[in-house]
Amino acid sequence: MKIKSSVGDKVFDIFNVTLMLIICFLTLYPVWYIIVYSFNEGKDAMLGGIYFWPRKFTLDNYKIVFSNSDITTAFMVTVARTVITTTLHVFFTAMVAYAFLKKELMGRKIYMAMGTITLFFGGGLIPYFLLIKSLGLYNTFWVYVIPGMFNFYNLIIFQAFFRELPIELEESAKIDGANDFIIFTRIILPLSTPVLATIALFVGVYNWNDYFMGVIFINNPKLQPIQTFLYKVIAQTTSNQMLAYAPGGIATRNVTSQSLKMATMVITTLPIVCVYPFLQKYFVKGLLIGAIKG
Repeated sequence: MKIKSSVGDKVFDIFNVTLMLIICFLTLYPVWYIIVYSFNEGKDAMLGGIYFWPRKFTLDNYKIVFSNSDITTAFMVTVARTVITTTLHVFFTAMVAYAFLKKELMGRKIYMAMGTITLFFGGGLIPYFLLIKSLGLYNTFWVYVIPGMFNFYNLIIFQAFFRELPIELEESAKIDGANDFIIFTRIILPLSTPVLATIALFVGVYNWNDYFMGVIFINNPKLQPIQTFLYKVIAQTTSNQMLAYAPGGIATRNVTSQSLKMATMVITTLPIVCVYPFLQKYFVKGLLIGAIKG
């Protein structure tokens, strides 16, 4: 039997839908405006009045950005950083989390207490910079990789998932002569696909979006990630150079540093924006793993 909605329910539904539409518009319109601006002639866009569609369509902004070899190099550095760091982080953090669950591990409680402290307190930027420099990681590609191989918060999420796995699987494997490393790689990891995918997405998105490491620890332009390149474009130091050294054949008279910024924003954020909606379910699952299990 269909229940008839009251007037109050209908008013609430209308208000709720209207509010959600307004929030969606306020969230999506700035992104759409950047895209529209990037496809419009820069000098024409400075006149204003562009809201929903380019008034004078052009691809010159993107041609100038792609003509800069630094953006290609930065993109490759970011891809390499994201893939390598994410892979090592997931394997290393999962391995440490599995080891910390073993009660026979000497000093396990001390290690866990030390790791918990790092969740609330840090040494600060200057000591961290001095540490990176003393380790020989400054201005090298490995400054992206080695410090990012472990995170204690992700260790806690791994442990929450590992605790739910049947202990009988490990016991039967030990009877067959398997050691801890074989059990971890051949039994624990294959059964932990949901949490592995969740942590991989957390770390992968962070490494793609991070610009701070490239600003503080990298001086070599050939090692800067794509987000650091975007940061310098927004700061106008790079956008003015791109405009000044644009190759012949591209009409730069209608291109401005602002339109180059917009085009660079679209190029640097488009890959992760396209991938993120398909990965959202894993982020939700990861939050549930950390909140419910344990």
